[in-house]
Amino acid sequence: MKIAVTGKGGVGKTTVSALLSYIYASEGKKVIAVDADPDANLAAALGVSRKEIDKVKPIAELADLIEERTGAKPGSIGGIFKINPRVDDIPEGFGFKLDNITLLVMGKSKIAASGCYCPEHALLRRLLKHLIVERDEIVIVDMEAGIEHLTRGTAEGVDAFIVVVEPGQRSIQTAIAVKDLAKGLGIKRVFVIANKVRKEEDILFIRNELSDMEFIGSMNFNDSLMESDIQGLPSYKASKQTFNEALNIKSALEKLV
Repeated sequence: MKIAVTGKGGVGKTTVSALLSYIYASEGKKVIAVDADPDANLAAALGVSRKEIDKVKPIAELADLIEERTGAKPGSIGGIFKINPRVDDIPEGFGFKLDNITLLVMGKSKIAASGCYCPEHALLRRLLKHLIVERDEIVIVDMEAGIEHLTRGTAEGVDAFIVVVEPGQRSIQTAIAVKDLAKGLGIKRVFVIANKVRKEEDILFIRNELSDMEFIGSMNFNDSLMESDIQGLPSYKASKQTFNEALNIKSALEKLV
């Protein structure tokens, strides 16, 4: 199963990514959890301590590795570099191990963010394609609000493209924009999770606004998630209710794909 999770900032996509990663890992499956959001928080959601988080270096910041694999220094533009560098050893060599989960933090180059193509961007794209298309493990990618990391070849390997949505027009607008981007990459099925739900009307609102997308479940607003974040606890320990909701979402997803 290869799963990409996206949505507007603050909707809870990192929480969903962390919960799904933990659930699959607890079943004895090997999981690669990829933090592809520049505002990287997946490590904390998985329960990695602040001290240990400092040891997790974003791939985009590994200058020596980037130069070795692409043949060009990070930050350089206009030169010649490999667009298909070797990446198959990166999960084992540079991932952070947490039981059955290997965490990879992608990071993002300033040049790539400005729209230019550069060696580190080439490495990140090639790595993501390798993880989704060529690996046998469960791969769960916590993405930013867009899908810039994905190319058509990578997108075709994604089994489930999930948008996490909270009740509100801005979140709905982001979901619609993501669906349009996904369609452009050949992704036909986009799934929706309603998060931070306070009442049944919230679910109805999201389902009505996104009626052309497949609804796979909801998660209630829960203060325990905020408390767990303050205490540095993983998302799966925050609330039994939230954990069960994530289990139901996983079950619904597997029935559909």
